Amino acid sequence: MFDLNEIRKRAQQASEQAADSMKKTLDKSQEILDGIQVPDSEDSPSVSAAQAEEQIAANTQRQVEILGQMFPPDSMAQMAVNEELLQKMVNDKVAEATASTAEGIMGQLFGEDMGVLAAALETLELEDAEEEEELSFSPELEESLYTTLEEAMARIEAMPEPEPIPYQKDDIKWERFGILLSGILSTLNSHNLDSMDVEEHIPVMEQKVVSLVRRSWGIDGRSDLLDMIRYLAQEGYILRYQLYGEASSPEELMDETMDEDDCMSACRAWRFAQRYKSRYAPGFMAGWDVGRAAMLTRWGCYIGWLTESEAVGILWDLSHKAAEELHSWREFAQSYLFGGLMWKLLCGDSSAASYLGYLADAATDLLTGKAGQGNGQWRDCPWPAQRKVGFTL
Repeated sequence: MFDLNEIRKRAQQASEQAADSMKKTLDKSQEILDGIQVPDSEDSPSVSAAQAEEQIAANTQRQVEILGQMFPPDSMAQMAVNEELLQKMVNDKVAEATASTAEGIMGQLFGEDMGVLAAALETLELEDAEEEEELSFSPELEESLYTTLEEAMARIEAMPEPEPIPYQKDDIKWERFGILLSGILSTLNSHNLDSMDVEEHIPVMEQKVVSLVRRSWGIDGRSDLLDMIRYLAQEGYILRYQLYGEASSPEELMDETMDEDDCMSACRAWRFAQRYKSRYAPGFMAGWDVGRAAMLTRWGCYIGWLTESEAVGILWDLSHKAAEELHSWREFAQSYLFGGLMWKLLCGDSSAASYLGYLADAATDLLTGKAGQGNGQWRDCPWPAQRKVGFTL
Protein backbone atom coordinates (compact mmCIF):
# COMPACT_ATOMS: atom_id res chain seq x y z
CA MET A 1 0.00 0.00 0.00
CA PHE A 2 1.44 3.37 -1.01
CA ASP A 3 1.44 6.30 1.43
CA LEU A 4 -0.02 9.18 -0.57
CA ASN A 5 1.49 11.86 1.66
CA GLU A 6 4.91 10.19 1.51
CA ILE A 7 4.75 10.05 -2.29
CA ARG A 8 3.94 13.73 -2.49
CA LYS A 9 6.70 14.57 -0.01
CA ARG A 10 9.33 12.62 -1.95
CA ALA A 11 8.19 14.02 -5.25
CA GLN A 12 8.38 17.56 -3.83
CA GLN A 13 11.88 16.90 -2.50
CA ALA A 14 12.97 15.57 -5.90
CA SER A 15 11.48 18.62 -7.58
CA GLU A 16 13.21 20.99 -5.16
CA GLN A 17 16.57 19.24 -5.63
CA ALA A 18 16.28 19.40 -9.40
CA ALA A 19 15.28 23.06 -9.25
CA ASP A 20 18.20 23.86 -6.93
CA SER A 21 20.65 22.09 -9.23
CA MET A 22 19.32 23.97 -12.23
CA LYS A 23 19.50 27.28 -10.32
CA LYS A 24 23.16 26.73 -9.47
CA THR A 25 23.94 26.00 -13.10
CA LEU A 26 22.09 29.04 -14.32
CA ASP A 27 23.79 31.21 -11.66
CA LYS A 28 27.14 30.24 -13.17
CA SER A 29 25.94 31.16 -16.60
CA GLN A 30 24.63 34.46 -15.28
CA GLU A 31 28.14 35.47 -14.28
CA ILE A 32 29.04 35.32 -17.96
CA LEU A 33 25.86 37.03 -19.05
CA ASP A 34 26.27 39.90 -16.58
CA GLY A 35 28.88 41.45 -18.85
CA ILE A 36 26.30 42.00 -21.54
CA GLN A 37 24.48 45.31 -21.08
CA VAL A 38 20.84 45.53 -21.96
CA PRO A 39 19.84 49.05 -23.09
CA ASP A 40 17.22 50.67 -20.91
CA SER A 41 15.04 53.22 -22.68
CA GLU A 42 14.64 55.26 -19.48
CA ASP A 43 18.44 55.43 -18.80
CA SER A 44 19.33 56.06 -22.49
CA PRO A 45 16.74 58.46 -23.91
CA SER A 46 18.90 59.10 -26.93
CA VAL A 47 18.41 55.54 -28.16
CA SER A 48 15.35 55.08 -30.34
CA ALA A 49 12.69 52.47 -29.59
CA ALA A 50 13.58 50.57 -32.74
CA GLN A 51 17.27 50.53 -31.83
CA ALA A 52 16.50 49.40 -28.29
CA GLU A 53 14.34 46.55 -29.57
CA GLU A 54 17.03 45.51 -32.01
CA GLN A 55 19.67 45.58 -29.28
CA ILE A 56 17.50 43.50 -26.93
CA ALA A 57 16.98 40.89 -29.65
CA ALA A 58 20.69 40.75 -30.34
CA ASN A 59 21.42 40.43 -26.61
CA THR A 60 18.90 37.62 -26.24
CA GLN A 61 20.46 35.79 -29.15
CA ARG A 62 23.88 36.19 -27.56
CA GLN A 63 22.59 34.69 -24.31
CA VAL A 64 21.23 31.69 -26.20
CA GLU A 65 24.56 31.25 -27.97
CA ILE A 66 26.46 31.35 -24.66
CA LEU A 67 24.12 28.81 -23.09
CA GLY A 68 24.46 26.67 -26.19
CA GLN A 69 28.21 26.68 -25.73
CA MET A 70 27.89 25.74 -22.06
CA PHE A 71 25.36 22.93 -22.57
CA PRO A 72 25.10 20.42 -25.43
CA PRO A 73 21.76 20.28 -27.32
CA ASP A 74 20.50 17.18 -25.48
CA SER A 75 21.11 18.82 -22.10
CA MET A 76 19.21 21.91 -23.18
CA ALA A 77 16.28 19.77 -24.27
CA GLN A 78 16.37 17.82 -21.02
CA MET A 79 16.31 21.03 -18.99
CA ALA A 80 13.27 22.17 -20.93
CA VAL A 81 11.22 19.09 -20.03
CA ASN A 82 12.44 18.49 -16.46
CA GLU A 83 9.45 20.21 -14.91
CA GLU A 84 7.00 18.26 -17.07
CA LEU A 85 8.67 14.94 -16.16
CA LEU A 86 8.59 15.73 -12.46
CA GLN A 87 4.91 16.61 -12.61
CA LYS A 88 4.14 13.41 -14.52
CA MET A 89 5.98 11.39 -11.87
CA VAL A 90 3.85 12.96 -9.14
CA ASN A 91 0.62 12.34 -11.06
CA ASP A 92 1.51 8.70 -11.80
CA LYS A 93 2.41 7.95 -8.20
CA VAL A 94 -0.71 9.60 -6.87
CA ALA A 95 -2.87 7.58 -9.28
CA GLU A 96 -1.05 4.37 -8.30
CA ALA A 97 -1.49 5.14 -4.61
CA THR A 98 -5.17 5.90 -5.07
CA ALA A 99 -5.80 2.57 -6.85
CA SER A 100 -3.87 0.65 -4.20
CA THR A 101 -5.68 2.42 -1.39
CA ALA A 102 -9.04 1.34 -2.84
CA GLU A 103 -8.15 -2.31 -2.22
CA GLY A 104 -7.56 -1.67 1.47
CA ILE A 105 -10.79 0.27 1.80
CA MET A 106 -12.80 -2.56 0.21
CA GLY A 107 -11.21 -5.07 2.56
CA GLN A 108 -12.17 -3.02 5.60
CA LEU A 109 -15.72 -2.52 4.34
CA PHE A 110 -16.60 -6.10 3.49
CA GLY A 111 -14.61 -8.18 5.94
CA GLU A 112 -12.39 -11.22 6.07
CA ASP A 113 -13.72 -13.08 3.06
CA MET A 114 -13.50 -10.08 0.74
CA GLY A 115 -10.88 -11.91 -1.33
CA VAL A 116 -13.74 -13.01 -3.56
CA LEU A 117 -14.51 -9.46 -4.68
CA ALA A 118 -11.75 -7.10 -3.60
CA ALA A 119 -9.43 -7.95 -6.47
CA ALA A 120 -12.31 -8.16 -8.90
CA LEU A 121 -13.23 -4.55 -8.23
CA GLU A 122 -9.77 -3.52 -9.47
CA THR A 123 -10.49 -4.87 -12.93
CA LEU A 124 -14.23 -4.39 -13.38
CA GLU A 125 -15.99 -1.17 -14.35
CA LEU A 126 -18.03 -0.62 -11.20
CA GLU A 127 -18.21 3.17 -11.00
CA ASP A 128 -21.94 3.20 -11.65
CA ALA A 129 -22.59 0.57 -9.00
CA GLU A 130 -20.49 2.46 -6.46
CA GLU A 131 -22.54 5.59 -7.04
CA GLU A 132 -25.84 3.83 -6.43
CA GLU A 133 -27.47 4.35 -3.06
CA GLU A 134 -27.00 1.28 -0.89
CA LEU A 135 -30.23 -0.57 -0.23
CA SER A 136 -31.21 -1.81 3.20
CA PHE A 137 -32.21 -5.45 3.57
CA SER A 138 -35.92 -6.13 3.60
CA PRO A 139 -38.12 -9.16 2.93
CA GLU A 140 -38.72 -7.82 -0.58
CA LEU A 141 -35.00 -7.49 -1.26
CA GLU A 142 -34.32 -11.00 0.00
CA GLU A 143 -37.03 -12.39 -2.29
CA SER A 144 -35.59 -10.51 -5.25
CA LEU A 145 -32.14 -11.93 -4.49
CA TYR A 146 -33.53 -15.46 -4.44
CA THR A 147 -35.09 -14.77 -7.84
CA THR A 148 -31.80 -13.39 -9.15
CA LEU A 149 -29.93 -16.46 -7.90
CA GLU A 150 -32.36 -18.90 -9.48
CA GLU A 151 -32.34 -17.04 -12.79
CA ALA A 152 -28.54 -17.00 -12.84
CA MET A 153 -28.35 -20.70 -12.01
CA ALA A 154 -30.86 -21.47 -14.79
CA ARG A 155 -28.76 -19.40 -17.19
CA ILE A 156 -25.69 -21.49 -16.28
CA GLU A 157 -27.66 -24.74 -16.61
CA ALA A 158 -28.51 -23.84 -20.22
CA MET A 159 -24.84 -23.46 -21.18
CA PRO A 160 -23.24 -26.13 -23.38
CA GLU A 161 -20.59 -28.34 -21.81
CA PRO A 162 -18.72 -31.46 -22.94
CA GLU A 163 -19.65 -34.70 -21.26
CA PRO A 164 -17.46 -35.69 -18.29
CA ILE A 165 -14.62 -38.05 -19.15
CA PRO A 166 -12.72 -40.59 -17.00
CA TYR A 167 -9.45 -39.39 -15.47
CA GLN A 168 -6.83 -41.98 -14.64
CA LYS A 169 -5.37 -41.94 -11.13
CA ASP A 170 -2.11 -40.32 -12.21
CA ASP A 171 -3.55 -38.45 -15.18
CA ILE A 172 -1.80 -35.16 -15.88
CA LYS A 173 -5.24 -33.68 -16.54
CA TRP A 174 -5.77 -33.52 -12.76
CA GLU A 175 -3.19 -30.76 -12.48
CA ARG A 176 -4.88 -28.73 -15.20
CA PHE A 177 -8.28 -29.37 -13.63
CA GLY A 178 -7.00 -28.16 -10.23
CA ILE A 179 -5.81 -24.85 -11.67
CA LEU A 180 -9.15 -24.34 -13.42
CA LEU A 181 -11.01 -24.72 -10.12
CA SER A 182 -9.84 -21.15 -9.48
CA GLY A 183 -11.40 -20.15 -12.80
CA ILE A 184 -14.12 -17.77 -11.61
CA LEU A 185 -11.86 -15.65 -9.41
CA SER A 186 -9.05 -15.85 -11.93
CA THR A 187 -11.37 -14.59 -14.68
CA LEU A 188 -12.62 -11.72 -12.52
CA ASN A 189 -9.02 -10.74 -11.79
CA SER A 190 -7.75 -11.33 -15.35
CA HIS A 191 -5.29 -13.89 -13.95
CA ASN A 192 -3.43 -16.42 -16.04
CA LEU A 193 -5.09 -19.85 -16.16
CA ASP A 194 -2.44 -21.65 -18.20
CA SER A 195 -0.02 -22.40 -15.35
CA MET A 196 0.28 -22.28 -11.58
CA ASP A 197 1.50 -18.67 -11.60
CA VAL A 198 -1.38 -16.21 -11.59
CA GLU A 199 0.73 -13.38 -13.02
CA GLU A 200 4.20 -12.63 -14.32
CA HIS A 201 6.71 -12.45 -11.47
CA ILE A 202 7.33 -8.73 -11.12
CA PRO A 203 7.59 -6.97 -7.73
CA VAL A 204 4.56 -4.74 -8.16
CA MET A 205 2.25 -7.70 -8.95
CA GLU A 206 3.70 -9.84 -6.16
CA GLN A 207 3.12 -7.05 -3.65
CA LYS A 208 -0.40 -6.55 -4.97
CA VAL A 209 -1.28 -10.20 -4.32
CA VAL A 210 0.36 -10.16 -0.88
CA SER A 211 -1.67 -7.08 0.02
CA LEU A 212 -4.88 -8.69 -1.23
CA VAL A 213 -4.37 -11.89 0.74
CA ARG A 214 -3.44 -10.05 3.92
CA ARG A 215 -6.01 -7.29 3.90
CA SER A 216 -8.96 -9.09 2.36
CA TRP A 217 -8.62 -12.52 3.94
CA GLY A 218 -6.80 -11.70 7.18
CA ILE A 219 -4.01 -14.09 6.15
CA ASP A 220 -0.58 -12.94 7.30
CA GLY A 221 1.73 -15.74 6.24
CA ARG A 222 2.17 -19.39 5.43
CA SER A 223 0.60 -20.74 8.63
CA ASP A 224 -2.53 -18.60 8.28
CA LEU A 225 -2.81 -19.55 4.62
CA LEU A 226 -2.65 -23.28 5.33
CA ASP A 227 -5.20 -22.91 8.14
CA MET A 228 -7.64 -21.13 5.82
CA ILE A 229 -7.21 -23.67 3.01
CA ARG A 230 -7.68 -26.49 5.51
CA TYR A 231 -10.84 -24.84 6.86
CA LEU A 232 -12.33 -24.42 3.39
CA ALA A 233 -11.43 -27.98 2.39
CA GLN A 234 -12.71 -29.67 5.57
CA GLU A 235 -15.51 -27.44 6.90
CA GLY A 236 -16.24 -24.18 5.10
CA TYR A 237 -19.74 -23.35 3.95
CA ILE A 238 -20.62 -27.01 3.56
CA LEU A 239 -20.69 -27.27 7.35
CA ARG A 240 -22.16 -23.80 7.84
CA TYR A 241 -25.03 -24.46 5.45
CA GLN A 242 -25.66 -27.82 7.15
CA LEU A 243 -25.79 -26.22 10.61
CA TYR A 244 -28.13 -23.45 9.46
CA GLY A 245 -30.35 -25.96 7.71
CA GLU A 246 -30.58 -28.24 10.77
CA ALA A 247 -31.40 -25.41 13.21
CA SER A 248 -35.10 -25.24 14.08
CA SER A 249 -34.87 -21.48 14.60
CA PRO A 250 -32.24 -18.77 14.04
CA GLU A 251 -31.99 -18.31 17.81
CA GLU A 252 -30.20 -21.67 18.01
CA LEU A 253 -27.38 -20.09 16.03
CA MET A 254 -26.97 -17.05 18.27
CA ASP A 255 -25.01 -16.41 21.45
CA GLU A 256 -24.41 -13.53 23.85
CA THR A 257 -21.37 -12.26 21.93
CA MET A 258 -23.44 -11.38 18.84
CA ASP A 259 -24.66 -7.85 18.33
CA GLU A 260 -27.86 -6.83 16.55
CA ASP A 261 -26.27 -6.89 13.09
CA ASP A 262 -24.83 -10.35 13.69
CA CYS A 263 -28.24 -11.62 14.77
CA MET A 264 -29.89 -10.16 11.66
CA SER A 265 -27.23 -11.82 9.50
CA ALA A 266 -27.86 -15.15 11.17
CA CYS A 267 -31.60 -14.79 10.52
CA ARG A 268 -31.04 -14.07 6.82
CA ALA A 269 -28.70 -17.03 6.39
CA TRP A 270 -31.09 -19.29 8.33
CA ARG A 271 -33.96 -18.32 6.04
CA PHE A 272 -31.71 -19.03 3.05
CA ALA A 273 -30.80 -22.51 4.32
CA GLN A 274 -34.41 -23.34 5.23
CA ARG A 275 -35.57 -22.30 1.77
CA TYR A 276 -33.14 -24.51 -0.13
CA LYS A 277 -32.23 -27.41 2.18
CA SER A 278 -34.74 -29.78 0.56
CA ARG A 279 -33.35 -29.00 -2.91
CA TYR A 280 -29.63 -28.80 -2.26
CA ALA A 281 -27.64 -30.98 0.13
CA PRO A 282 -24.70 -29.49 2.05
CA GLY A 283 -22.27 -31.06 -0.43
CA PHE A 284 -23.63 -28.70 -3.08
CA MET A 285 -21.57 -25.96 -1.39
CA ALA A 286 -18.35 -27.71 -2.46
CA GLY A 287 -17.83 -25.46 -5.46
CA TRP A 288 -17.93 -22.30 -3.32
CA ASP A 289 -15.44 -23.73 -0.81
CA VAL A 290 -13.14 -25.48 -3.28
CA GLY A 291 -13.06 -22.61 -5.77
CA ARG A 292 -11.84 -20.14 -3.16
CA ALA A 293 -9.38 -22.63 -1.66
CA ALA A 294 -7.91 -23.25 -5.12
CA MET A 295 -7.46 -19.51 -5.66
CA LEU A 296 -5.75 -19.11 -2.29
CA THR A 297 -3.47 -22.03 -3.15
CA ARG A 298 -2.36 -20.40 -6.40
CA TRP A 299 -1.92 -17.02 -4.72
CA GLY A 300 0.13 -18.66 -1.97
CA CYS A 301 2.40 -20.36 -4.49
CA TYR A 302 2.81 -17.15 -6.49
CA ILE A 303 4.01 -15.13 -3.47
CA GLY A 304 6.26 -17.91 -2.17
CA TRP A 305 4.29 -19.02 0.88
CA LEU A 306 3.84 -22.45 -0.71
CA THR A 307 6.22 -24.40 -2.89
CA GLU A 308 4.93 -25.45 -6.30
CA SER A 309 4.95 -29.11 -5.27
CA GLU A 310 2.89 -28.26 -2.18
CA ALA A 311 0.43 -26.29 -4.30
CA VAL A 312 0.12 -29.16 -6.77
CA GLY A 313 -0.62 -31.55 -3.89
CA ILE A 314 -3.26 -29.25 -2.38
CA LEU A 315 -4.97 -28.79 -5.75
CA TRP A 316 -4.92 -32.55 -6.21
CA ASP A 317 -6.89 -33.01 -2.98
CA LEU A 318 -9.27 -30.16 -3.85
CA SER A 319 -9.82 -31.62 -7.31
CA HIS A 320 -10.91 -34.98 -5.94
CA LYS A 321 -13.21 -33.34 -3.41
CA ALA A 322 -14.88 -31.32 -6.18
CA ALA A 323 -15.20 -34.39 -8.43
CA GLU A 324 -16.77 -36.42 -5.61
CA GLU A 325 -19.39 -33.81 -4.69
CA LEU A 326 -20.24 -32.28 -8.06
CA HIS A 327 -20.84 -33.57 -11.57
CA SER A 328 -19.98 -30.81 -14.04
CA TRP A 329 -18.53 -27.35 -14.49
CA ARG A 330 -22.08 -26.05 -14.70
CA GLU A 331 -22.88 -27.48 -11.29
CA PHE A 332 -19.59 -26.12 -9.95
CA ALA A 333 -20.54 -22.62 -11.17
CA GLN A 334 -24.04 -22.95 -9.70
CA SER A 335 -22.49 -23.95 -6.40
CA TYR A 336 -20.29 -20.87 -6.50
CA LEU A 337 -23.31 -18.64 -7.06
CA PHE A 338 -25.22 -20.44 -4.32
CA GLY A 339 -22.48 -20.06 -1.75
CA GLY A 340 -21.83 -16.50 -2.86
CA LEU A 341 -25.37 -15.44 -2.03
CA MET A 342 -25.29 -17.06 1.41
CA TRP A 343 -22.02 -15.22 2.08
CA LYS A 344 -23.55 -11.92 0.98
CA LEU A 345 -26.54 -12.49 3.25
CA LEU A 346 -24.23 -13.15 6.18
CA CYS A 347 -22.14 -10.08 5.36
CA GLY A 348 -25.21 -7.90 5.09
CA ASP A 349 -24.12 -6.67 1.66
CA SER A 350 -27.15 -5.61 -0.37
CA SER A 351 -25.13 -5.43 -3.61
CA ALA A 352 -25.51 -9.21 -3.93
CA ALA A 353 -27.48 -9.01 -7.18
CA SER A 354 -24.61 -7.28 -9.02
CA TYR A 355 -22.14 -9.71 -7.47
CA LEU A 356 -24.09 -12.73 -8.71
CA GLY A 357 -24.13 -11.17 -12.16
CA TYR A 358 -20.33 -10.88 -12.22
CA LEU A 359 -19.94 -14.50 -11.13
CA ALA A 360 -22.39 -15.72 -13.78
CA ASP A 361 -20.61 -13.70 -16.48
CA ALA A 362 -17.25 -15.20 -15.50
CA ALA A 363 -18.68 -18.73 -15.58
CA THR A 364 -20.21 -18.03 -19.00
CA ASP A 365 -16.82 -16.93 -20.35
CA LEU A 366 -15.21 -20.08 -19.00
CA LEU A 367 -17.88 -22.35 -20.51
CA THR A 368 -18.48 -20.75 -23.89
CA GLY A 369 -15.52 -18.56 -24.81
CA LYS A 370 -13.84 -19.14 -28.15
CA ALA A 371 -10.60 -21.10 -28.08
CA GLY A 372 -7.48 -19.02 -28.54
CA GLN A 373 -9.08 -15.87 -27.13
CA GLY A 374 -8.28 -16.52 -23.47
CA ASN A 375 -11.72 -17.91 -22.59
CA GLY A 376 -13.51 -21.23 -22.73
CA GLN A 377 -10.98 -22.97 -20.49
CA TRP A 378 -13.63 -25.06 -18.76
CA ARG A 379 -15.07 -26.15 -22.09
CA ASP A 380 -11.61 -27.31 -23.18
CA CYS A 381 -11.08 -29.38 -20.01
CA PRO A 382 -14.04 -31.75 -19.44
CA TRP A 383 -15.13 -32.52 -15.89
CA PRO A 384 -13.80 -35.81 -14.41
CA ALA A 385 -16.41 -38.54 -14.65
CA GLN A 386 -17.25 -40.14 -11.31
CA ARG A 387 -16.07 -43.68 -11.01
CA LYS A 388 -18.72 -46.35 -10.70
CA VAL A 389 -18.36 -48.77 -7.83
CA GLY A 390 -18.42 -52.37 -9.02
CA PHE A 391 -19.18 -55.58 -7.15
CA THR A 392 -16.74 -58.45 -6.63
CA LEU A 393 -18.07 -62.01 -6.48
